[in-house]
Amino acid sequence: MRPLAAIAPVNPFAAIASRLLDAGVDIERFDGLTEPERVRACFRLVRACFPVDQPNQPEWSLASFSAKWVQGFDGSPHESWIVADASGEAVGCYLLTLPARENVELAHAVLRVPPDRRRAGIGTALLRHCADRARLADRTRLVADAWDSSAGAAFAAAAGATAGIPNVHRTLQIDDDVRGRLPGLRAGAAARAAGYSVLSWAGRTPEDQLEQLAAVHTAMADAPRNAGVEPWVWDADRIRRLEKLTAEHGVVNYTVAAQHDAAGQLAAVTQLVTDPGAPGWGIQQITAVLPAHRGRRLGLLVKVAMLELLASAAPDVTRIVTENAGSNEYMIAINAELGFGVSGVTRSWQLDLTGAAGRQS
Repeated sequence: MRPLAAIAPVNPFAAIASRLLDAGVDIERFDGLTEPERVRACFRLVRACFPVDQPNQPEWSLASFSAKWVQGFDGSPHESWIVADASGEAVGCYLLTLPARENVELAHAVLRVPPDRRRAGIGTALLRHCADRARLADRTRLVADAWDSSAGAAFAAAAGATAGIPNVHRTLQIDDDVRGRLPGLRAGAAARAAGYSVLSWAGRTPEDQLEQLAAVHTAMADAPRNAGVEPWVWDADRIRRLEKLTAEHGVVNYTVAAQHDAAGQLAAVTQLVTDPGAPGWGIQQITAVLPAHRGRRLGLLVKVAMLELLASAAPDVTRIVTENAGSNEYMIAINAELGFGVSGVTRSWQLDLTGAAGRQS
């Protein structure tokens, strides 16, 4: 194993981290397919962080967690690492994903240390190790997400990372007031959307809709994003793989689309998933409208139709979480009409791996 690299010129935990490693605390890579007990250990660590780092947010089931950590949702190469103390107890872990199609200069990290084991140098040791692995893969920037005012944000700042644009998280409590307003919202949107029909399905997308769905996904390319970050390029195979993997791990996908009647083409889509680890929650995925069809209230139409679909297909869902870039005024306005309230802000933090600090490997 290469020597661990320093992340920042001045780091108050670096000496502690070095002592931890010198004392025999080792960071080990594992294969989730053959070492499920280590996947479960990482799952317990991640779950322990939820109440502190992202309270009042939906959690994952072990199955969907395993899908991400063992196979990866987008098929990119990834590495799973875990650290245990001298007694063998897992005290930290990280997942490093190395994008293979877009953003090939980036590496994405999910790094977790449980609250009762923090401020002992474990996170610093993991970050130094993770950055070193990213550099070995010829990546120039390491990216991780953190909630504003959280320990993760403070940790990223102390390590020398730079904060990206705000992603504002909102939660909708589906109550009688929301249900009572849906018919009026639907009628108003439908009046502007003459010539469009609403389609919906639960589970995997029908094969004859995959190419059109991919085209609408690609319409997200003009959504606000951090500088230097490329949008995903969607195709039928990418959607097919993602939906197959999530379905196999207990995640249920719900899709509502607006189809342009004359062209027979999907013009707008909203998608939401439910996870057995988060009963009662709906987790918003994308809402996108093809540029040629914007200005017709299709975004609101499909989101109202999604709430109507959930009322019959998943009546236990009483809360929905979504997130939008803080500058995405159109989607924010739609969410406000529906009754979403702000629940927090996250940012992607980027650590430059090419500067003076990054060369100390």
